Amino acid sequence: MSESKKYIMTYEGVKKLEEELEYLKTVKRKEITEKIKVALGYGDLSENSEYDEAKNEQAFTEGRIIQLENMLKNATVVDESEISTDKVTVGSIVKVKDYEFDEEVEYSIVGSAEADPINYKISNESPVGAALMNKKVGEVFEVSVPGGTTKFEVLGIRRA
Repeated sequence: MSESKKYIMTYEGVKKLEEELEYLKTVKRKEITEKIKVALGYGDLSENSEYDEAKNEQAFTEGRIIQLENMLKNATVVDESEISTDKVTVGSIVKVKDYEFDEEVEYSIVGSAEADPINYKISNESPVGAALMNKKVGEVFEVSVPGGTTKFEVLGIRRA
């Protein structure tokens, strides 16, 4: 059997997953059980789309619960007091100059389980996140991204 993947996470990320897991186990499971009961009342299951839909939703929810439990069980929480401001690590907030767009951007470096690129939370496993790891203020580097190659400069590193 293969070894489970370790998930590097911030305390905030762990809390968010715990809240989602609690919601799915308490609220969502009850909602789905009710939907199945109502659908069973419609009779013939062979042509009962409400029943099929409820069972699919149940399967998806149970799969997500297992996924969340696994992620939490294998989570390594980053101690925020140990986050370096000398070099980029998971938990760092990094201010960079993006030469392609000639703008300054601030990224939070997080584990893959809590990445949210729209809100500038990038994974340490993403192309830009991986390239940023262990960089220091003043370092200029290039990274291959789906659209080509982009050049960045690290302007500042701080804790969340």
